[in-house]
Amino acid sequence: MNDSTDSLSALQDIKSLMEKSSRFISLSGLAGVFSGIFALIGAAAAYWRVNLAPWAVRDEDTPFGTGNIVNIDTDVAMFLLLDALIVLIVSVAVAYYFTKRKAARHGQALWGPYSRHMLRNLAIPVGVGGLFCILLFYHGLIGLIAPSTLIFYGLALINAGRFSLEEISYLGISEVILGLACLLLLGYGLIFWAIGFGVLHIVYGILMYIRHDR
Repeated sequence: MNDSTDSLSALQDIKSLMEKSSRFISLSGLAGVFSGIFALIGAAAAYWRVNLAPWAVRDEDTPFGTGNIVNIDTDVAMFLLLDALIVLIVSVAVAYYFTKRKAARHGQALWGPYSRHMLRNLAIPVGVGGLFCILLFYHGLIGLIAPSTLIFYGLALINAGRFSLEEISYLGISEVILGLACLLLLGYGLIFWAIGFGVLHIVYGILMYIRHDR
């Protein structure tokens, strides 16, 4: 019995060492939970400010409208931009704090080859998606921005998940599916955005915390 237990323990140690040597495993589930909470607060602030209709008129030739701009309220646009930037900055700061703390606990370098690979694979789709959304805004296709952010973010997570915890890839798949669903319901972009960046982050953050942080 003891030999069997020792063998199982040895196998778990080997698996842990192999995982540490091939993946950046120090992402914290708590960072995901707090990021999701901040996203929900940001979405609530946007809802309060614009009441889900910050741009004046939608095309009515489809069941949910195309979300094209007829005219823009500059103050509203600036509020939404500031709201998004605050959520992003606070989320990144919290993610850095919890990830640094977990990396120290696991004896893993915060800035090592696998964290660089992960960030590179994350940054490329996010950067392209950001430029794509700017062009959508330029052409007045506001209704496509929410699903586009979800899809590109999801693709980035799938890409980065190869170098990190498997939950990251599953979160990415969920974001892509949600983004595609949002394309069918363009009038509800803010709700889908809150679910994708808020609820899903909290759910997967809790799952990651239970499986890897405790």
